[in-house]
Amino acid sequence: MPRAWRRRKKDRFPLRARQQTPANVTLPTEQPNPASTEIDALGISEILRTIQAQDAAVPAAVASELPNISKAVEAVVRALRRGGRLIYVGAGTSGRLGVMDAAECPPTFGISTKTVQAVIAGGDRALTRAVENAEDDADAGRRDMATRKVGPRDVVVGLAASGRTPYTIAALRYARSRRAATIAITCNPGSPITREARISIVPATGAEVVAGSTRMKAALAQKMVLHMISTAAMIRLGHVYRGYMVGVRPSNNKLIERACAIIEEITGVDHSIAARTLRQANKDVKLAVTMLRTGRDRSAAARLLVRARGNLRAIP
Repeated sequence: MPRAWRRRKKDRFPLRARQQTPANVTLPTEQPNPASTEIDALGISEILRTIQAQDAAVPAAVASELPNISKAVEAVVRALRRGGRLIYVGAGTSGRLGVMDAAECPPTFGISTKTVQAVIAGGDRALTRAVENAEDDADAGRRDMATRKVGPRDVVVGLAASGRTPYTIAALRYARSRRAATIAITCNPGSPITREARISIVPATGAEVVAGSTRMKAALAQKMVLHMISTAAMIRLGHVYRGYMVGVRPSNNKLIERACAIIEEITGVDHSIAARTLRQANKDVKLAVTMLRTGRDRSAAARLLVRARGNLRAIP
């Protein structure tokens, strides 16, 4: 074979091979999706049907992980009962999902903003714009956990659709070194993050409609898992009673009306009594319900609630 031809082959083909087989091409979430290879040639209705059909497969992927989600809820309940914290950590879309769930817990369940927290790579700036290089900063992941003094009473949930995010993996590894309970949520089975967590939740959502765009099915799966974990944990901790959010913080007129409606439904009193008792209870729905059901004044009802650890089912 002529030397010039050997050089041309050496120059061309190995380079092409390297370009076509990047390390992440083996990740299911990065694969092209056969269902959407012609999506850019479709009309709007067909595009939407394709996306919806793919999204419809996500609940089954999440359902397959219910045993692991249950273990995660048990770990969160244990941590919060002993005064620990639930801390979400992630980058990009995964990080924003954690921030959203953490932000919604205090007004929904009446807990402290310190009880459920979220840490996102790149800090607050990453909430409204992409800070893509932040996910590669493993030192920042360790530093952010150290800053929050993560310890044995806490549970840290690492979110990474790919399961390979250096920032999140480092944060989980640090949390584990501090004897915190660790949970990984990813959409790629066997990915590195699963080796850093005691509990791994892996809804295998597969290829996205837009290859690699894990803001789609993978994000939907992560959102489902997060609200299952936080809601189930809060139910077990007594912040929900008979399906009502009795821990709600009525901070505006809409929520005050909702709180009154909850009190009316649980106790059977009319709106005026519910509103008056809610005011006497300083807008604490559980306290107002306890006052009405037991006939106790505010102080006595508050003592009952403390003994019941805030759980209305434990009050006769």
